[in-house]
Amino acid sequence: MLVWFIYDISNTKNRTKISKIALRSGLYRVQKSVFLGSINQNTLDEIVLQSEKLINKNTDSLYVFPMCKADFQSVILKGQAFDKKMVNDEIKALFL
Repeated sequence: MLVWFIYDISNTKNRTKISKIALRSGLYRVQKSVFLGSINQNTLDEIVLQSEKLINKNTDSLYVFPMCKADFQSVILKGQAFDKKMVNDEIKALFL
């Protein structure tokens, strides 16, 4: 499944931990707190569970947006968008 993983975490230490969790899980950084990747449901569940333990529910935000390929291909990118070199070939191919 294709997933956008986005967060706004106030604590620097926890923010760093969550970014490492995302990267280890196979997601690719497209902006500082925005990751994208194709992962299975079990991996997604694990990322969410690990991240939940690190966020402050009163001040922090965590968003997970699953997308099908058709919806992803209809995404509109303007300006700098993201560096397609930072994401894997499977995702880059969806933009062609």
